[in-house]
Amino acid sequence: MTHFQYMIVGGGMAADAAANGIRELDADGSIAIISDDVDEPYTRPALSKKLWTDEEFSEADNFLGTAENTGAQIYLRTEVSAVDADRRTVTTAEERFEFDKLLFVTGGRPKSLDLEEGERVIYFRSFADYRRLREFSGRDLNVAVIGGGFIGTELAAALVQNSTNTTLIFDDETLGASVFPSDLARSFHDLYQKHGVRLVAGTKVSGGRSDADHVSLDYGDGSHEFDAVVVGLGIEPTTDLAEQAGITTDDGILVDESLQTSRPNVYAAGDVARYPDRLLGRQRVEHVDNATQMGTAAGRIMAGSDESYTHTPYFYTNVFDFGYQAVGTLDPSLRTVEDWVQPHSEGAVFYLDEGERVQGVLVVNRKGQLDAAREILAEDWAHAPSDLVHRLTSDD
Repeated sequence: MTHFQYMIVGGGMAADAAANGIRELDADGSIAIISDDVDEPYTRPALSKKLWTDEEFSEADNFLGTAENTGAQIYLRTEVSAVDADRRTVTTAEERFEFDKLLFVTGGRPKSLDLEEGERVIYFRSFADYRRLREFSGRDLNVAVIGGGFIGTELAAALVQNSTNTTLIFDDETLGASVFPSDLARSFHDLYQKHGVRLVAGTKVSGGRSDADHVSLDYGDGSHEFDAVVVGLGIEPTTDLAEQAGITTDDGILVDESLQTSRPNVYAAGDVARYPDRLLGRQRVEHVDNATQMGTAAGRIMAGSDESYTHTPYFYTNVFDFGYQAVGTLDPSLRTVEDWVQPHSEGAVFYLDEGERVQGVLVVNRKGQLDAAREILAEDWAHAPSDLVHRLTSDD
């Protein structure tokens, strides 16, 4: 069996960050990254953002250079069939490996519906999915996007800005209603209509079928035909291997403040890890800031650091001329306090629980406010609107 000091199962941004974190403390320890992807680690956010909007940013620019930067040996197109935490082995179809320490960064699988994936049906997650979707853009074709969350809204914006007839199908009656106060959601909804996206609101797709030339989706009053369909309904954490290895899971792989699982020398990070956030309680976060920060911390910890993971990650989106950053919980059923420099285009929104404690902070088109937003989240007392207005919007 081939032996590695550090075994990383999964090949995304958290894997790259972990390998770099290891190298901060251990210049020579052997690292293996086992990935079922066809590509070496790459920047995932660009798949629905920068690669569509920045002509100077190429596909080649999107790779992270993990092997070159860290010396990690990367096994692509390779599925792990079993992990034995007691014997410290990882088994694939080709061979079995031994490890000293192992990190799960297995991410998640796209949520699906009754529609089989194919050449014209894309469950969007990977660089390969981006390349397939690109084939249908810029040709005045009719493409449907299913899902009104982060991926769905970003892909709809990307497609319509690249000469594609775009239809966005989503559950909410107003686009963004599940995260924004009603007036902001209405403005967000109107933004998409202004840019030419056809919005099909309050609708769930019950299924569909595809052939060599078209895809038919079943929703509303019947069947609707498109040239291609891309599904962006979020992910389910990939915990199968951890569960089979006897590791505790609950909507993700449970880890402690040192990112260790219920088994010694086995860790988890990124989208799949459910960790104790110092401000928000136990969380599982599917965003790039968490993947990179947690992955780096996991790598350092495996290499001997005694640190804890104390970072509260942020998340963000950029569509058209609307961009935001946020920390915490964005739930419009909570009480909201809005503070606008320019209505619905520059300002902040605070989300408060019944005890008037801030649970989430949304900052629209204003950068450099994340640390201040985290400070507000850490203030464990009741807040009146006057305590919050101008906290993040004053230029003084």
